[in-house]
Amino acid sequence: MITSHELRKKFLDFFLSKNHAIIPSASLIPENDPTALFINSGMHPLVPYLLGEKHPKGTMLTDVQKCVRTVDIDEVGDATHLTFFEMLGNWSLGSYFKKEAIEWSFEFLTSYRWLNVPLSRLAVSVYKGDDLVPKDEESARIWKSMGIVEERIAYLGKEDNWWGPAGKTGPCGPDTEMFYWVQNDTPPPVKFDPSDKRWMEIWNDVFMQYNKDQSGNFSEMPQKNVDTGIGLERTLVVLNGLNNVYETDLFIPLFQKINGLKRADAVSAEAEMRAMRIIADHTRAAVFIIGDQRGVTPSNVDQGYILRRLIRRAVRQARLLEIPMDIGITSEVGSRVIDLMQSAYPELGRGREKILGELTKEEQKFEKTLEKGLKELKKFFAKNETPQSADSSRQKVDSSKAFFIFQSFGFPLEMIQEEVLAHRMYIDEQEFKGEFEKHQGLSRQGAEGKFSGGLADHSTATTRLHTATHLLHQALRDVLGDHVAQKGSNITEKRLRFDFSHPEKMTEDQKARVSAIVNGKIRARLPVKIQEMSVEDSQKSGAIGLFEHKYNDRVSVYFVGDYSKEVCGGPHVKNTSELAENGVFKIIKEEGVSAGVRRIKAMLEHF
Repeated sequence: MITSHELRKKFLDFFLSKNHAIIPSASLIPENDPTALFINSGMHPLVPYLLGEKHPKGTMLTDVQKCVRTVDIDEVGDATHLTFFEMLGNWSLGSYFKKEAIEWSFEFLTSYRWLNVPLSRLAVSVYKGDDLVPKDEESARIWKSMGIVEERIAYLGKEDNWWGPAGKTGPCGPDTEMFYWVQNDTPPPVKFDPSDKRWMEIWNDVFMQYNKDQSGNFSEMPQKNVDTGIGLERTLVVLNGLNNVYETDLFIPLFQKINGLKRADAVSAEAEMRAMRIIADHTRAAVFIIGDQRGVTPSNVDQGYILRRLIRRAVRQARLLEIPMDIGITSEVGSRVIDLMQSAYPELGRGREKILGELTKEEQKFEKTLEKGLKELKKFFAKNETPQSADSSRQKVDSSKAFFIFQSFGFPLEMIQEEVLAHRMYIDEQEFKGEFEKHQGLSRQGAEGKFSGGLADHSTATTRLHTATHLLHQALRDVLGDHVAQKGSNITEKRLRFDFSHPEKMTEDQKARVSAIVNGKIRARLPVKIQEMSVEDSQKSGAIGLFEHKYNDRVSVYFVGDYSKEVCGGPHVKNTSELAENGVFKIIKEEGVSAGVRRIKAMLEHF
């Protein structure tokens, strides 16, 4: 059996031996990227470097990246879906390409020193080509030289073996995927059939080889990149001959904790398994979101709303298992998560008190919410329930009323349904979802343009607003004090949103002073320059920013004249005068988003 700790270490050690620099996991909260609420792939934090920006650690990188994916949150509880997961990756930024990437993937998988996967249980897929892009014969030829026979190579189309572009244009290219035969009691067939679910994908090498233009044509990119990904949890399942991710060492201790708290036979075995998986998965994700370098706290918008939903869904499942509410299920399981994961992610250990405190506070809030929601439901039933005979059909509940209770009290739909059924009534789920869509979803408030991940917006307007956040950050420190620190940002072509630490609402005078400073620096035509330096030197220089833990010994510092010094990645203008082309800096709104965190929305506005 290989443990999660061993697999992380083996992967990093292997690519370190191939002259890759180990970089730390980026924050789960995207920086200056309006396309996603959370980092949801290994590639996501490296977008600026895949687009050509120089990485301070060089052109050959490897990492273990924390990821959160919430698109399938309602599917969690089955055998495959996870909210939080880890991606192992190695990267070439214009250095090596297909030959080295494939050879190293094969070596790590099959070498006795590393994973020792039998060649007989491996198969691969490559891009079959179309009228615009040729068949990826090069990858197939390399795989054959490694010992993969023709019968174990599948040639598939763009829906399976092609990456990008994220938008209508940009970097894209073929990928090659590796599959493992998971059926232990049946030998793999000679010919690889990708539709056979007994073949499980375990690795994907993406080759960013082409650029797609506005006319839909593909041309070879001057800087060809490699982006690979191997899922930690899925690979543990494969290597250890397990049935699903919940049987790994990442989850078994969490189930042991839950088992010791639940009431036996509270629900059916199937329902119990689903409930325990949701509690374990959601609590694990919540711990990482709160304990992240740019930690989030529960709220009603954006990442905070997702966090609140995760915690409350976990609490809901604990109620089904009849776990006493005074125990605090998420803090109990969360403490175990920290014990298991802090060696790989020390920020969890350092933030233990805060993490468990936020989990406890949110559980207590939810308990009060449930009480209020139940009272509201009782009032609703008293007004709307009609006498019915035992054999009469159930009465339909007004979906807008049900949604009002859901929205106002955070009362879970499944709990509303239980109460409704007890009163011989029912909710039309499709109508309820329609009400939800009309409201546009709390999780999407203020998140214009977000989608499920990909290349961030690097347009001229967005780049200018990105640079404006540097001026805003320093101006806030000048006006409010050095306690101000960035807690998140989101930038579109039309506006910037900047979250920062500050205990109270800004006055009109403070906002005016901040705006005046930013506009003054724009008029001053300050040059914007980048300098790579050690973390120690950047701190000595007075640069502000998030100094990541672990292997990050070099960082990029952006200097805006002699005014602003900030550790950052992503696109910037060459001179602040470029910002004036979009107008004058103006604060649109200043508001609170959580305890001790304020939010500014601003734009460059023409008069």
